[in-house]
Amino acid sequence: MRKHPENSLSEVHESVDTTLPRKGFKRVLAYIGPAYLVSVGYMDPGNWATDLQGGAQFGYKLIWVLLMSNLMALLLQSLSARLGIVRRRDLAQANREVYPPLVNFCLYILAELAIAACDLAEVLGMAIGIHLLTGIPIVWGTAITVLDTFLFLLLQQYGIRKMEAFIIGLVAVIGASFLVQILLAQPPMLEVAKGLIPSKLNDKALYIAVGIIGATVMPHNLYLHSALVQTRKIAPTKEGIKTALKYNFIDSTIALNAAFLVNTAILVLAATVFFKTGNTQVAKIEDAHKLLEPLLGSALAPILFAVALIAAGQSSTLTGTLAGQIVMEGYLQLRINPWLRRLLTRLIAIVPAVLVILIYGVDKVDDLLVFSQVILSLQLGYAVIPLIHFVSDKSAMGEFAIGISTKIFAWLIAIILVILNVNLVTNEAKDLLNSSIGIVPKIFIVMAILAFIWLFLTMTFYPILKKRKVAKEALLHGDAPLLEDLKVNQVNSIAIALEFSHSDEKLIAHALAQGNEEVSYVLLHIVESVSAKYLEAASDDAETRKDKERLESYVQQLSKKGYQVKGILGYHNRVNEIVRIVKESNVDMLVMGAHRHAGLKDYIFGETIEDVRHQLAIPVLIVNV
Repeated sequence: MRKHPENSLSEVHESVDTTLPRKGFKRVLAYIGPAYLVSVGYMDPGNWATDLQGGAQFGYKLIWVLLMSNLMALLLQSLSARLGIVRRRDLAQANREVYPPLVNFCLYILAELAIAACDLAEVLGMAIGIHLLTGIPIVWGTAITVLDTFLFLLLQQYGIRKMEAFIIGLVAVIGASFLVQILLAQPPMLEVAKGLIPSKLNDKALYIAVGIIGATVMPHNLYLHSALVQTRKIAPTKEGIKTALKYNFIDSTIALNAAFLVNTAILVLAATVFFKTGNTQVAKIEDAHKLLEPLLGSALAPILFAVALIAAGQSSTLTGTLAGQIVMEGYLQLRINPWLRRLLTRLIAIVPAVLVILIYGVDKVDDLLVFSQVILSLQLGYAVIPLIHFVSDKSAMGEFAIGISTKIFAWLIAIILVILNVNLVTNEAKDLLNSSIGIVPKIFIVMAILAFIWLFLTMTFYPILKKRKVAKEALLHGDAPLLEDLKVNQVNSIAIALEFSHSDEKLIAHALAQGNEEVSYVLLHIVESVSAKYLEAASDDAETRKDKERLESYVQQLSKKGYQVKGILGYHNRVNEIVRIVKESNVDMLVMGAHRHAGLKDYIFGETIEDVRHQLAIPVLIVNV
């Protein structure tokens, strides 16, 4: 298969052909897979930390937060899949096409931070799982997780379907492990059902709830899903797109509901085993593992717990690598070897994990897990809002743009996420600003908050303003006119503004290309010496004399070649003199040079061209020299 670097995940782009004739379940099976790769991000070790703390400290009260998060995830992942199916663009590519470079760079950095935060949770989760199962210290387990890079490379060689099968197998292991543990715990189902009713949250519960949302609705999954659906080759017709949207929604519903059940099982297990027995202080995965056997009376429970934890970490780390590849290629159009990308991502996650363990000890590992999920939640809006803009755009999505009701629900989710995050950031910022930290950190915090506000407002309103500008321009210009009068006046005389540098030859060559032997040429140059400033034509300093010699040399050389040429010097003011000479010479065209300066030079030299051009009614040819 031919690979296009501009395609998402080009190695496996459209590698699964859904257009082949299939019947019954096999037809559906061709589309099944992408959502399962996405769903593992909804049951990674970061979820475990937030679910365990939520269940142990608040019982079944936060189950409704999990349900709300799952419904949010289902809608947002469906929108992500829609973007990939209809436009054949992932979220990073769509952002790059719409937003200015600075905004895109900021969004790229946030996306990379989200992936690093997610990978941090996976590193710590796998390290804890290895420790619980084998007794290896967590710091060594953290280092061992580097080896999963080779597993990713191995799976990648076998194609996307084999990778999907491997991930689904790990999901099955996680689900089976918790099913057994729930059967052993025997939670009171009536109290579990009451947990589905929303209730008011205090500050501590809000922190855990935001962590749960961050652990459930992950920013990098929105990038990932929009790319994974493009691994399916679909018929580029209205019916083909409708079929793909239908079966991908089924895929998302099944996969994300499975993830919801796993998260609910973790929270319910913690609530039943710890909260109900008065062990509300249990906030660590390691403590939960130790207490499972005595509280449930089964040696199997802690083993299954550790196995499921390793499976969760391993499965989500694979999809995190794919998300990193998508983000880097989409925003930067930079492609690096997947194994190197995997290794860099893993090292970025391992370094803070090892530092925290070495400096603060293993007691802070679970706090770091929850913190990583809060970071994910804080960045959610920066992925969700552009996604809603893109799938609402009828000019790009056509008839597959989302309807009013879906749009309302999507924006409602975005508003909820923003309000929760603003509330959390406000509380945390107040505590930090009222603390005894130095003035420099406080200034940094304020500047960071202002930068985030600027990025949020720009990201939110830029697509709307851009769309209005395009619509206004279309209205202003009206319909395309009929091209009936395509004649231009014959050019009889051309002026060339010379600089007396290496670029003169190029300027003269372009001017000669515009005319012929019958056209006359005016070579002009402006003397800007101090003497010329005051004496003008009476100036007789060394620079003026040298400029006259150069001009006469050019006139003689061109005359010998058969061209009609004369030379004119101007003095002092470059813009005014060029305009004066051109008008007095009554030429039909002016040729000027542009140096493509950047920054300050662009304003100094670029304004000369603009000022001259605005004062002349004749064509002005700008030559990049």
